[in-house]
Amino acid sequence: MSELRDLYQEVILDHHKRPRNYRAMEDATRYAQGHNPLCGDRVTIFVRMTGDKVEDVSFQGSGCAISKASASLMTDALKGATVAEVDALFEQFQSMVTSAPDADVDLDALGKLAVFAGVREFPSRVKCASLAWHALRAALKTADATVSTESAAD
Repeated sequence: MSELRDLYQEVILDHHKRPRNYRAMEDATRYAQGHNPLCGDRVTIFVRMTGDKVEDVSFQGSGCAISKASASLMTDALKGATVAEVDALFEQFQSMVTSAPDADVDLDALGKLAVFAGVREFPSRVKCASLAWHALRAALKTADATVSTESAAD
């Protein structure tokens, strides 16, 4: 288990130091800003939609390693996904990070996103891991949105 935690830490640190898809998207059809006022994390999610498909997704922002790595891994996982697939993955991810530490969660279904399973042991970090996800969900609901971890209902 210790080796797995070390691997997870390495992945999170790698995505924090070298985030994937970290750029403003000039031709985004939707975007949303997210803010965690308790720790200062800020993220803007940019999405280019074609029909109900996420053609491209990127982000910019500042925050802790967990927040930035979550946005980076999320953008990698969701390129080419339909809105229904995004919603399903959001629910799986949210369930994983908010479940009890000893809960039986299908980590294989989450692929690389499973690196955030350890977050559930630190409730104060759940909002860091889920900020980008809430911003993405807001972007998919409206063309220009702002969310806060202190008002995110889902």
